[in-house]
Amino acid sequence: MKVPFTSADRPVVKSPDDRMTLRDHLAELRIRIVRSVLAIALGVILMLSFYDQVLRFLLGPYRDLCNRRGPTFCDGKVYGLGPLDGFSTRISVSMYGGLILALPVVLWQIWRFVVPGLHAKEKKYAIPFIASTIGLFALGGYIAFWTLDKALEFLISWSGEGVGQVFQVSKYISLVGLMVFAFGIGFEFPVLLVFLQLVGVLTPQTLLKGWRYAIMAIFVIAAVITPSGDPISMLALAVPMSIFYLVSIVIGLIIQRRKRKRGDSADEDDDESVAVASA
Repeated sequence: MKVPFTSADRPVVKSPDDRMTLRDHLAELRIRIVRSVLAIALGVILMLSFYDQVLRFLLGPYRDLCNRRGPTFCDGKVYGLGPLDGFSTRISVSMYGGLILALPVVLWQIWRFVVPGLHAKEKKYAIPFIASTIGLFALGGYIAFWTLDKALEFLISWSGEGVGQVFQVSKYISLVGLMVFAFGIGFEFPVLLVFLQLVGVLTPQTLLKGWRYAIMAIFVIAAVITPSGDPISMLALAVPMSIFYLVSIVIGLIIQRRKRKRGDSADEDDDESVAVASA
């Protein structure tokens, strides 16, 4: 009996010169999707098992804020305003958490699907790209969570005097999840820029020339994608993205210099070969 989704189903491609048929591509894509879905499902089950601990952790910034500002500012409690609120919140927490836990596996499956079309020099960037993607996403999520109490304090303060705060648990969890994903995706910005420079779509000179417009665009994008809409979160996202933009230019210049050195070395080797052949 044949076991589905094994390595035997996958076509062997050693280099980009080897051609895969449409059927081979679809079979490879099916394997990668199934493995990614299984990883996400496992992450969801794990989050369901530890739901109470995860929920307590997610409520930490709000409760810390209320303990610091006192019960007249907020009471630190969240409420279910409907019979399905608790169930929908559990599902939301599990889905958000499952996606985050499965992110390394999903990224690896995407890379393994793309890698047959790459040359050996391009394949060596696999681990650095995946590691930097996961690391930057985690850093973005951490900063989002770190600024959450400050964002909530700003939003509650701007509600006006005499306005009591009743936080619906499902909406609070949605805000936390969207904040983490917005910051996580925003922090992937330098990875995209470095990749575009590696494949020759952009050059560091082009990025350096338009840095003023880029910084302005970053602040506009940060203001749009920040779910809470407060200036603290916007600055916490826009400032690192601006720094990452400049860092990606430096990395692009280093890559460009290395490519030129390799090109000069190759030209010298060709000249020596011609000279030997002439002799």
